[in-house]
Amino acid sequence: AAAAAAGAASPADKDRFICIYPAYLNNKKTIAEGRRIPIDKAVENPTSTEIQDVCAAVGFNVLLEKNKMYPREWNRDVQYRGRVRIQLKQDDGNPCLPQFPTRKSVMLYAAETIPKLKTRTQKMGGSDQSLQQGEGGKKGKGKKKK
Repeated sequence: AAAAAAGAASPADKDRFICIYPAYLNNKKTIAEGRRIPIDKAVENPTSTEIQDVCAAVGFNVLLEKNKMYPREWNRDVQYRGRVRIQLKQDDGNPCLPQFPTRKSVMLYAAETIPKLKTRTQKMGGSDQSLQQGEGGKKGKGKKKK
């Protein structure tokens, strides 16, 4: 059993992926409410899908856990749900992507990139409708807007 436990500690194991909750990047939150990056770099109400999109686009191995909640998030709405797990390091402990050595670098990148997403730039108010639709079918992952 000890060997199995040691094996599971590999950074490539899904349980070892880092978690990024949308609250970490949300400029509507205080540090006490869970924001982890400077407010001037944070995004307005980012969603787990947006975080997933920008991280997958840059080549990360990404896992979206749609029904996980950030413990400090009091709002139970669908759009506040979800967390993203990202494989930060390879088996040997080296970063999967050299430009992202730390989870903070990933958070800052995501926060910088999310405002540039098509869903954000088209119409600022309309980004939340796509979320409600995307709840039922997990296949689309919010790419219906082409």
